[in-house]
Amino acid sequence: MQQKSKATDVPVGTFVTYYGLFSWHPFLMTLAFSLFMTEAVLVFSPHCSPIWKLSHKTKGRVHWILQCLCASSGTLGLVSIIYNKHVSGKPHFTSWHGQVGLGTACVVGMQCLAALPLLYHSLAKGWSLARLKRYHAVSGLVTYLLGSASLLLGMCSAWFTGTVGGQAWYLFALCPVFSTLVVMSQVSNTYMAKKRLVS
Repeated sequence: MQQKSKATDVPVGTFVTYYGLFSWHPFLMTLAFSLFMTEAVLVFSPHCSPIWKLSHKTKGRVHWILQCLCASSGTLGLVSIIYNKHVSGKPHFTSWHGQVGLGTACVVGMQCLAALPLLYHSLAKGWSLARLKRYHAVSGLVTYLLGSASLLLGMCSAWFTGTVGGQAWYLFALCPVFSTLVVMSQVSNTYMAKKRLVS
């Protein structure tokens, strides 16, 4: 029994060492943008949110938690690829995917900081809360679009096209496109509904 576990330790350790640095990047970035950020936006949807009956304040807190998970996962994904490039001696941010991805990571950080006045209203002196929410929704949508563009550019990389080819590639590529359309619809419908209520 003891020998069997030692025999499996070598391949598992080799797998983690060889694949560990790079493989964390696509996993964590996909988790950040395809799961956490998408769910953070859709938490306000009356049609597809599991917590649609809860108060808006509670939904806002869940949105905040999911966005923190998105930012944390994205940061870890960024650190893993930077470290992997450093260890491999390869240049950083030379592809469109790398440049758009770095820009997206910076925009996510700015979006998180810009959202603080929505949580702590005392920071928003001289600004109406409704206007801040509108700005946050629009800039959040731009951030989501950047994240989706980065995912699509990553799917065009030599690593991904070498791993996933043929019709499966198109199926994978449809996922961020479809998610983006759903999120755009959610944000625009929410904004248009509020605009109709005001007028």
